[in-house]
Amino acid sequence: MLRNYICLGVAGNFAHHLEQAGEAGDFVDVEVDEAHAPKGIFPFYLPGNDGFLGVYPISKDTLVLPREEANAQVEPEIGILFAVAYDERKRVKDLKALKFTVFNDTTIRKDGALKISEKKSWHENSKGKGDIWIDIDRFEKGGVMDRFRLRSFLIRDGVKHEYGVDAPLTGYSYFHGKLTRWLVEKINNQKDAGPLEDISKHFKACGYPDHLFVSIGATAYAPFGERNYLKEGDEVIVEAYDAENPDRRIVLRQQVKRHA
Repeated sequence: MLRNYICLGVAGNFAHHLEQAGEAGDFVDVEVDEAHAPKGIFPFYLPGNDGFLGVYPISKDTLVLPREEANAQVEPEIGILFAVAYDERKRVKDLKALKFTVFNDTTIRKDGALKISEKKSWHENSKGKGDIWIDIDRFEKGGVMDRFRLRSFLIRDGVKHEYGVDAPLTGYSYFHGKLTRWLVEKINNQKDAGPLEDISKHFKACGYPDHLFVSIGATAYAPFGERNYLKEGDEVIVEAYDAENPDRRIVLRQQVKRHA
């Protein structure tokens, strides 16, 4: 379903994640409206793009590391499918949150990347999406998402380790209407500067899609996740569960392999 839609990510929407990932320095020159605001948005899939961003990267069961040795980490996130409304000038005027799932925005930690997107996608099966979607009744306080928590694990050599902290979705710095309004503003106005890109140009090049998938930011790492990069043979688990009904959950399980 997502192959026809632009896929974007949000950088720095959960406290301490960028510092733990060693990427806070990438954004020192990025101006934000308030201290805890996200740093910007980036593309990780653009349908029809002639470059690496045109390769569909999302899998439900496999995570393939690059051919070369790379410091890759799980980024456990929530992904939201939005319906997009445009004005007469083809600027985004509204986003309606339709459904959500869990997402693994696996990222390579490497020096010298000019754009965030260069660390995000490298070939097929470099990202992961949960097994189901859950409909969003209303993307505001009191809605279904407020009951959910996000956590992640890594199984290595038969031992299960906590990778990302168990956190409520309401712990996101920007959530609900504040996140939606911020996304609209960034899609329309973010400039190509530093690690960020002009997203409005990508929308034009992709023919102004009527839906948009957004991975809204990675949670903080548990100690094991902060210290350990992915290895061939690992198993990644990203899970969102209803705190009031723990049997209601979305699960992503990926076997980690090395690109042949």
